[in-house]
Amino acid sequence: MTMMGKRRIMAFTILALTAGALNGCQTTGGGAIASSTATPDDGANWMRIGRTDNEDHFSPLTQINDGNIGELGLAWSHDLATFNSFTAPLAVDGVLYFATGYSVLHAMDAATGKLLWTYDPEAWQTAGHKMRAGWGIRGIAYDNGKLFAGTIGGQLIAVDARTGKPLWSVQTVDKDNAAYITGAPWVFRGKVMIGFGGADYGPVRGYVTAYDQATGKQAWRFHTVPGDPSKGFENKAMEMAAKTWTGEWWKFGGGGNVWGAMAYDPKFNRVYLGTGNGWPWNQKIRSPGGGDNLFLSSIVALDADTGEYVWHYQVNPGNSWDFNNAMDIELADLEIDGKMRSVLLHAPKNGFFYVIDRATGKPISAEKFAKVNWADRIDLQTGRPVENPEARYPGGKPFLMYPWPLGAHGVQAMSFSPKTGLVYLPATDAGRVFVDPAGDLSKWEYKPGMFVNTGLGAPPPGIVTPPPESKLVAWDPVAQKARWSVPQNGSFNGGTMATAGNLVFQGLNTGHLVAYAADTGRKVWEFDAQNGILGHPITYTAHGRQYITVITGWRSSFAGKPNWNYETQQRRVLTFMIGGKAKLPAFQPEELPIQDDPDFKIDPELTKVGSGIYNSSCVICHGAGMVGGGAAPDLRKAAAPLSFETFDAVVRGGALRSNGMPQFDNLTEREAQGVQHYIRQRARESLAAK
Repeated sequence: MTMMGKRRIMAFTILALTAGALNGCQTTGGGAIASSTATPDDGANWMRIGRTDNEDHFSPLTQINDGNIGELGLAWSHDLATFNSFTAPLAVDGVLYFATGYSVLHAMDAATGKLLWTYDPEAWQTAGHKMRAGWGIRGIAYDNGKLFAGTIGGQLIAVDARTGKPLWSVQTVDKDNAAYITGAPWVFRGKVMIGFGGADYGPVRGYVTAYDQATGKQAWRFHTVPGDPSKGFENKAMEMAAKTWTGEWWKFGGGGNVWGAMAYDPKFNRVYLGTGNGWPWNQKIRSPGGGDNLFLSSIVALDADTGEYVWHYQVNPGNSWDFNNAMDIELADLEIDGKMRSVLLHAPKNGFFYVIDRATGKPISAEKFAKVNWADRIDLQTGRPVENPEARYPGGKPFLMYPWPLGAHGVQAMSFSPKTGLVYLPATDAGRVFVDPAGDLSKWEYKPGMFVNTGLGAPPPGIVTPPPESKLVAWDPVAQKARWSVPQNGSFNGGTMATAGNLVFQGLNTGHLVAYAADTGRKVWEFDAQNGILGHPITYTAHGRQYITVITGWRSSFAGKPNWNYETQQRRVLTFMIGGKAKLPAFQPEELPIQDDPDFKIDPELTKVGSGIYNSSCVICHGAGMVGGGAAPDLRKAAAPLSFETFDAVVRGGALRSNGMPQFDNLTEREAQGVQHYIRQRARESLAAK
């Protein structure tokens, strides 16, 4: 228990509603699993990230429908005392579960919003330098009466879902490298599987590990990229993969982290992994002789019991653009050419929508759902993209590529409705300039820091990139074309949820929760949530009544319109029902003033030092141009940088680690002074521009 950190548990007043139900899914004799997912699907629970093993973010519930949606109102709300991220909730037998910040778990009565318990593993206490790379948590898992979550320091923890009591924890990544966990675990057949992130920030080799749910004992591990050939290979799959790499890739770790979506397929008893990009992004550095670099940017199928390789489909061979497959892996049965096919639906960053045969891993179809210029099409005979040669930015020639590295579809959930046959996909049309860095690529070196060491050069001046445009697309995966599309505000918006009531729900960056008619895209309902929404809504029943819950909160490295302030945004749990009459308190967005001390003398040399550090290490959270986008405080408006003693205590001393600010004790005093001077300069520039 000592590895779990200090326990903080509130008393759980056991309700008759939940006491028996939460204990009813336990490991039975002989190793069989009695799981709630084995019962008929009445839509009462939302037990997986995508609700069921299909991960399709669809609910069969119809109490709330396009006929009575006008009567939908707020049932209750709960303010969250969190400084950064949170998961979308799960709903099991009348209890909501979610996590905030550094894996602080919550249980609430789903009908009333009463807080039942919280558990804080205090992951920030032991995470150390891993906090520099990622904030918070993306998802949790429930199975057999237990909650599972990863932590920023690389632990997988198990907690009793009824009481919040910690049960076990295991360190699943190296404590000393760049690996960390923000992604969700996946549960199946008495096991819990976890991946990790970090390959953008240092030499890391990707893998996933499955553990026994009851004990935390490791069941199997599968590496997603090969290691040093001189040390041998773990299996035939790694031996095969090594033939697709060149140079000394293992010195860069390889990458291929599974930090986002996975799925379990009970029909074939397989798990599917969505693997990440290589590190650095630029393939000319990590694998200078080219090659496909398996299993980067792939869907990999494994036997769920043994972790043995079954098949793979590589979406981007030789990935050189940060395209990855951390987006939804959704399972469906579709009639294609008069035959029912068990398929996998996938819309990754690269802008193509893939329908893949789950039995064989072969692509059935793939078409563009957003603006794409890196490839013309996908050759279905080979499964490979027909690339635009300019997309490899050959000879140092810059290329304005679509989509940008954030993707035509990011991690925001898409949903698939078996009723309409459509996928509801948050999409973005945006580009970025790719170009090699100056100098000899063979001498490129890893520079430790917080931000991504991409192996790319700065875009040359004069290339104008149009502003991003976002939209909600209703995509027909059989016909491979859009049935309707709704233009939206900003670069990206929240995840979607579809229901059998002919509804699609989505949170927007405008601060609204919106419902559309699933068949036509007509907006049929809207609620002012007083904050941007990134997470997907869920729906469930409690005491026979259907509810919809979403958690508000916005984080971005780019300022938007509206721009949700890190310090003042209203992070809340919102729950709705037909006839709901609750009201949110009045809210007026507050614009914090830019701070300045006219007696502070800016040193140009220190400012130059600070500019380099900020734009390679701080920008990912504190915003491009030092204009905060909600992920972290806008430093121009912060008081701490007015005093070097206070600023140094935060940056190098770690005074605000518990609030999410990492400790950068790798900086020298002069470097910290440089960052302070750069902040003061940007503050004065901003004041002068007003």
